[in-house]
Amino acid sequence: MNRLLAFAIVAGAAAAAHALQLEDDRGVTVSLDRPAQRIVSLAPHLAEIVFAAGAGTGLAGVSSFSRHPAEAERLPVVASHGRVDIERLIALQPDLVLAWQSGNSPLQIDRLKRLGVRVFVTEVRALADIPRIVRLVGALAGSEAAAGARARQFENEIADLRERYAGQRRVTVFLEIWHRPMLTVNGAHLISDALSACGGRNVFAAARTLTPLVSREEVLDARPEAIVTGGFGSEAPQAWRGLELVSAVRGGRIYAIDPDLLHGQGPRIIEGVRALCERLDLARK
Repeated sequence: MNRLLAFAIVAGAAAAAHALQLEDDRGVTVSLDRPAQRIVSLAPHLAEIVFAAGAGTGLAGVSSFSRHPAEAERLPVVASHGRVDIERLIALQPDLVLAWQSGNSPLQIDRLKRLGVRVFVTEVRALADIPRIVRLVGALAGSEAAAGARARQFENEIADLRERYAGQRRVTVFLEIWHRPMLTVNGAHLISDALSACGGRNVFAAARTLTPLVSREEVLDARPEAIVTGGFGSEAPQAWRGLELVSAVRGGRIYAIDPDLLHGQGPRIIEGVRALCERLDLARK
């Protein structure tokens, strides 16, 4: 009996030692003894997601350009342009670090792991990934109820847009991420999924790389009906000189959307998606 009791105590202690075990987007299982109390985010959208998940009070450090919500701007900055100040991060004594798979250095993530820091890595490639990650962060921080509510709200808003535009005529669009050189996104990118939700079709969806460079000749050959930019060249007709054969240019269907909204990877992107849908409505008319 005593032996069985001792075994039960040991087994219970072992289970409690890793009360939280979740797999991140690398396929790596991250274990926490208890919900994270001190969190550091290494990308602006991850700070936004922490607050959306109801765990903002536990956020101890952020990356540069973490502006949303406003509370994130007042927190210590431990990363900039993908590079992490590891000494400053360690000084904050986080029990969880949230990293961006395509934006943070794998070498630095590995170094943090060797130092005993638990790092949870995520990647947003589709609108559905945003509520998924909100829920994951809520589980890691012990704020599942708040995270679930915010995730459902986002999912409902996106579902409403998809339903509204499902029967609309599809508009072919060139998504311009940068003007010189011209940079766009392929069909595996989050912004391309946002375009699809509005009834648009990315003319460079089949590109092999996630953010390919394209020539003016390729844009001419793609013949988009509309061009959506982050503001680059939208106010300057000379920026599109030589592309008058493109119907989007000839018809003045060049639309600027604040990149802070459309290029973000947190729940605020819903505002950018709505703006995108409104621009495609203009193009249809």
